[in-house]
Amino acid sequence: MGIDNCPKCNALFNKTTFRLVCEACFREEEAQFEKVYQFIRKRVNRTATMAQVVEATEVEEDLIIRYVKSGKLRLAQFPNLGIPCEQCGQPINEGRLCKKCTENFSKELQTFEKEEERRLEMTENSTKSTYYTKNIKKQQE
Repeated sequence: MGIDNCPKCNALFNKTTFRLVCEACFREEEAQFEKVYQFIRKRVNRTATMAQVVEATEVEEDLIIRYVKSGKLRLAQFPNLGIPCEQCGQPINEGRLCKKCTENFSKELQTFEKEEERRLEMTENSTKSTYYTKNIKKQQE
């Protein structure tokens, strides 16, 4: 992807699809991941919520969410460690949207598709009922 500035420390680094930060920040993120993983791996902490994990480990919530989205942390093993819905922010365990937002998007999509069908039908009907005439005088001259 090319050379870019690290979003955390502003150092130059070779950005790839797998590496979004420089080497030093990557090592720091890995150390923070270990801290989070060691905390939630303990039996008593497996049911900890996101807020409890953030408070206990002092790791940013955004970073923990990135671990979940990238698959480093599996929510099946830690049921209360939900990520926020991208639309409303409610905690979810899988996907990008909660059930309510998914249903709302489906309804909006169905409404849009019906409106588009109606618009196409109206356009089709308007061309069917249009009559064209030839100007015979212009052709005779």
